[in-house]
Amino acid sequence: MILEGVRVLDLSRLVAGNQLSLLLADFGADVIKAEAQGSGDTLRNWRTLGVETYWKTYARNKRSIEVNLKDDRHLDTLKKLVTVADVIIDSFKPGDMDKFGLSDSVLREINPSLIIVHISGWGRTGSRATMPGFGTLIEAASGMADRTGDPDGPPQLPPGAFADMVAGTFGAFAVAAALYGRSADHGEVIDLSLFEPLFAIMGPQAADYALTGEAPRRLGSRLNSTAPRNVYQCKDGKWVALSGSTQAMTERLFRAIGQDSLIEDPRFATNSDRVKNVEELDDYISQYFSEHEREEALNHLMNEGVTVGPVSNIGELASSEYFESREILVGEGENVMHNIVPRLQTAPGKIYRPAPTLGQHTREVISEVNNPDEVEDYMARLGK
Repeated sequence: MILEGVRVLDLSRLVAGNQLSLLLADFGADVIKAEAQGSGDTLRNWRTLGVETYWKTYARNKRSIEVNLKDDRHLDTLKKLVTVADVIIDSFKPGDMDKFGLSDSVLREINPSLIIVHISGWGRTGSRATMPGFGTLIEAASGMADRTGDPDGPPQLPPGAFADMVAGTFGAFAVAAALYGRSADHGEVIDLSLFEPLFAIMGPQAADYALTGEAPRRLGSRLNSTAPRNVYQCKDGKWVALSGSTQAMTERLFRAIGQDSLIEDPRFATNSDRVKNVEELDDYISQYFSEHEREEALNHLMNEGVTVGPVSNIGELASSEYFESREILVGEGENVMHNIVPRLQTAPGKIYRPAPTLGQHTREVISEVNNPDEVEDYMARLGK
C-alpha cells in the first residue's frame, strides 16, 4: 500500500482526528492510537441506534495503546515513539501539548522531520483560539446552518459530525502534502481548524457578500446560482431530486414534461431569468411530478436525458444494485462499514485490521522502543 512504512502517532479524540488517521491507515500507514488510560477515545462511547458503529468504522486498521500523559515514565515512552514516528496528531486545546511537555519545539528537537498536526475548532491563532470548538458550534458559525433549511424555517444543523469529517479529510491531504515535501531535517506543523475547511467548501459566499453586500438567502433545496434545482414529491409520496444546471439540460427537461413553450418564455429563457422566477418555475415542475409515480417519472425523464434521481434512504441504498456492483459497503451485520475511499488503481487501500479494544496493542507497540524492564514498568503503571 502506498503509505506503508509511514508511522502515525494519533493522540486525538472524537471525529476529526480519527477521520484523518483513518484515511492514512486505510492506505497502509501504521496508526497508533494513544488513548487515555482507562477511558480511551471518547468516540468509543458514541452509539447510533444503540450499537457501537462509530468506533468500529473510524478505528479500523489502527493499533491502540493506553497512556497516562501525567506519568513521566509514560511520557518518556511516548517521546521514544516520536523518534520513530513520521506524523503526530492531537486535538487538545491550544497550549495543552505544551503543558504535557510535548510542545512543538520539544517534538521537533526529538525528531526534526516530524509532521505535527494540531486540530482545534478555530485554529491556534486569532481571537477565538481559546474558545470551545465542537463541530456543532462550527457548523453554526460558518454560515452552513444559516444556509440550510426552508426559507421560512429555522436554520438547520447537518445530521452528523460534518465539520469534523470535512476537517479530517482536509487534514489527510495536508499530511500527504507534508510527507511529499519534507526533508530529513525539516518536517511541518499543520494548524488544522474545523472552521476553515467547512467555510472553504461552501464556495464563494464571502465573494458574493463582498460584491453585493448581501448574504445568500436560505432556500431549502434550491440554489441561489442556478435553477431549476430542487426536490419534488411524486404522486406516490416519494421524492426525487432534479438539477437543470445547464441551458441544454433545462430545455431537455421542459420538452420531457410537455412544457416546450417554456423554452422561449421570457421568465425562464436564461438561467438568470429562472433564478428570478424560481417559484413559478417550480410550480410547473412540481405539477408534472404530482401526476406521476416516482418510478414512472424517473424512467421517462432519464430516458430523455434529464438529470434526475431518487431521494434514497440508507435502506434503499444498502440493497441497491449500485452498492453491490461498486462494493460501497464491506463487512457483515454490525460490522458493515464504508469501503476504502478514494480508489487507487495501482496502490489500493484495504481493510486489514478491525478496530482495536482499548490498549490492545500497548505491550506490542511499546516493546518496539523499550527494553523488557521498561515495558514491564510501563504496564505496571497501567495496573496490568
